[in-house]
Amino acid sequence: MARGLKKHLKRLNAPKHWMLDKLGGAFAPKPSSGPHKSRECLPLILIIRNRLKYALTYREVISILMQRHVLVDGKVRSVQFGQKGIPYLNTYDGRTIRYPDPLIKANDTIKIDLETNKIVDFIKFDVGNVVMVTGGRNTGRVGVIKNREKHKGSFETIHVEDAQGHQFATRLGNVFTIGKGNKPWVSLPKGKGIKLSIIEEQRKQDAAAQAAANA
Repeated sequence: MARGLKKHLKRLNAPKHWMLDKLGGAFAPKPSSGPHKSRECLPLILIIRNRLKYALTYREVISILMQRHVLVDGKVRSVQFGQKGIPYLNTYDGRTIRYPDPLIKANDTIKIDLETNKIVDFIKFDVGNVVMVTGGRNTGRVGVIKNREKHKGSFETIHVEDAQGHQFATRLGNVFTIGKGNKPWVSLPKGKGIKLSIIEEQRKQDAAAQAAANA
C-alpha cells in the first residue's frame, strides 16, 4: 500500500525545461519544491552539475551543498511565519512579511532588500504595466496589460500586448508584473519576450539563410 508522495521521478516525466537527455539514466532528481510548483522548479543538482559544470556526479554536488556555500536569496535556509492578528503578506517564493504597506494588494509585485527582508518598492497589478507570462503556452512572452476580464466562478483573463503590437490572452495566474509602465525592473532575455508566429519565424530563417548565401 502506497504511503505519501512518490520519492522518485522518471527522466521521461521530468519537465522539458530541465533539458535532460533520455539516455542519461532512468531517473531524474526529485525536486524539493517547498512553496513552489514542482513543475516550475529546477533542482540545485541540475544547476551545479549540468549548467555550471562545477561537479560531475551527484555525490560531488552533495559535498558542495554540505559546505553551505550555496545560498538562496542570500541565505542557506530561512522559514518565517506570521502571528495571529498581525497583517502580513505571502510572496511567490514562500516569504512571509509582516506589517506590509496597506496599498499592496493581491497580485502586486514587491521589491525586497535581501539583507533586511524589508519591502523597498512595489508595482501595482494595473492596466498599462509590463508583465511576463510564467505559465501556459505563452510562457516567456512580455507585454503590457491592456485589459482584465473577470468571470464569476471561472478564471480571470488578462489581455496583453507585446512590443510589436501582437495581442494575446492568458489566465491571471500565469502573469507576473515586472515593471511600471513599459519599463521593466529586470533585464529581459534575447528577443525581449517577443514570440514570433510560425510564418514569421520561417521568414526570419529564410532571410538569414539568404544573407549567409549572399555573403
